[in-house]
Amino acid sequence: MSLATRIDTARDDLIALTQALIRIPTLNPPGRYYHDICALVGDRLGKHGFEVQMIRAHGTPGDSDTYPRWNVVARRDGKTPGDCVHFNSHHDVVEVGQGWTRDPFGAEIDGDKIYGRGACDMKGGLAASIIAAEAFAAEHPAFSGAVEISATADEESGGYGGVAYLAEQGYFDPKRVQHVIIPEPLNKDRICLGHRGGWWAEIETKGEIAHGSMPFLGDCAVRHMGAVLDTFERDLFPAMAARHTEMPVVPEGARHSTMNINSIHGGQPEQAEDYNGLPAHCVPDSCRIVIDRRFLVEENVDQVRAEVVDLLEGLKSSRDRFDYEMRELNVVLPSMTDKTAPVVETVHAAIEAVLGVAPTYVASPGSYDQKHIDRIGKLRNCIAYGPGELELAHKPDEWIGITDMLDSAKVMGAALETLLLPR
Repeated sequence: MSLATRIDTARDDLIALTQALIRIPTLNPPGRYYHDICALVGDRLGKHGFEVQMIRAHGTPGDSDTYPRWNVVARRDGKTPGDCVHFNSHHDVVEVGQGWTRDPFGAEIDGDKIYGRGACDMKGGLAASIIAAEAFAAEHPAFSGAVEISATADEESGGYGGVAYLAEQGYFDPKRVQHVIIPEPLNKDRICLGHRGGWWAEIETKGEIAHGSMPFLGDCAVRHMGAVLDTFERDLFPAMAARHTEMPVVPEGARHSTMNINSIHGGQPEQAEDYNGLPAHCVPDSCRIVIDRRFLVEENVDQVRAEVVDLLEGLKSSRDRFDYEMRELNVVLPSMTDKTAPVVETVHAAIEAVLGVAPTYVASPGSYDQKHIDRIGKLRNCIAYGPGELELAHKPDEWIGITDMLDSAKVMGAALETLLLPR
């Protein structure tokens, strides 16, 4: 039996595994059911000859006794020394949001699709990598080196309780792991080499509280924030739109610098849903926004930061009583793997062999856990490759294609054969 045939015979198992993963609502925030999904993955791989470690990322952002940050790493060593190939998937999913026509955690099958939050991003990719690794080990029990599978926490909120923690503990040391494939949903015929950078900050405008009937006795922080947003619209957004990267970022709109206003709040806190009274009459003395600035490899993060500060300082000098504070929340530098890296060339050949097409090289508009493998682990031989359409991520009625998962599993299996079998 060939490896591809063995994967085809595992179709029902792949479907059932994907459904089981989707049905665990690993919502982040706050970080629910992380132990449950790690136990499911660990128990399964343990029965297939993998050595399993359950690892809690103590003390990382979000970790608590109520919501512990659990990760699982499973390793199967071959009969002789050789390279280690590691498949890393995050197990957390974002909020459900509005607009669903199906149960977000029902894992409903409709034709060739399995629906649910996290189906595409990225429990389908996790399931495909597990099936590929199990089939490879069964087909080639005397392989060299090692195969690892990990399911890790908090990628959707930065990955600090997941891959970053594991990298700090040495799990992605190049002496231990030589090739990393992250099955993010970038389409089965594309190889993702890296991602743009990200800079997140909270900006607060200051005011003075007063009675709402006499706003002239106070100072409205919301109006000050309106001036900030107007300045961004007039000066910053056009400047970003004029910049273009040579990185193969998809979709096309992400080849430019972008910024999202992630949230805005000014004035009184929102009341509980069961409160039916009227608001108090107050001039807001604070207004806050969170900005999500994605920048290109051609840009410098210091320049990105200074561009925003310069606009704020300009308002401070020109606008009466304008005052602000800015707090940096996070920085992620762009990451790119060279096309000549071994894992890139191997997966390229596997896609051609399995799918009969030449793959496209892309870069991701958003960051993912390659950043930690690169920056903390110092391992550059890393790509994202997996089933699913990127545009479905975080959307209502998210789905993963069954055929796409099978095809991606075959590509992953073929890559393992190239990297871990004698030539």
